[in-house]
Amino acid sequence: MSEFWDERYAPEHYYYGKEPNVFFKSCIDNATAGKILLPGDGEGRNSVYAATQGWDVFAFDQSKNGRKKAMMLAEEKGVELDYRTGSILDFPTEPQSFDMIALIYFHLLPEARRIYHPYLVSALKPGGLLVMEVFGKDQINNNSGGPKDIDLLYSAEDLMDDFKKLDIIQATEENIIFDKSRRYQGPAAVVTFIGQKP
Repeated sequence: MSEFWDERYAPEHYYYGKEPNVFFKSCIDNATAGKILLPGDGEGRNSVYAATQGWDVFAFDQSKNGRKKAMMLAEEKGVELDYRTGSILDFPTEPQSFDMIALIYFHLLPEARRIYHPYLVSALKPGGLLVMEVFGKDQINNNSGGPKDIDLLYSAEDLMDDFKKLDIIQATEENIIFDKSRRYQGPAAVVTFIGQKP
């Protein structure tokens, strides 16, 4: 998969743009800055935005090209990131390390979720937030991007079950319109989730 993402992020333009995901931005704007983890953050639009808002940012992605462009964007915005290259298995962290963890269109197969999602809960500090925006299962019928494997898509029930040790603040399935990506536009089925560690 690293080759796939390297190819996608190779052009000079930012594939998903430089502005943060709208849902992610709303979560950041309504939280007190602290330490944040962003797995699979691609070209860094969300990491960089968090850093501009005073967050201590730790991010990673499989793509070396994604990291390169993230660091260029950080320099452009005058902020610093701890952004590394590798898979989710390369980055063990201490328990209770993060005030927020954000998974923005970061999709895992069920067997990987069973391992990684509990690990994320342990990495949150008490009171910390886990926020997600991911494609819902109905996205399989749309042409606006996302995995074409139903096992990589989520339902609100999936996330409530995966993160049942968190206090669920939001778990919503909805249809939105993508209109800003260079390639993907149109209706999209998404799930948004916010959970807080007791």
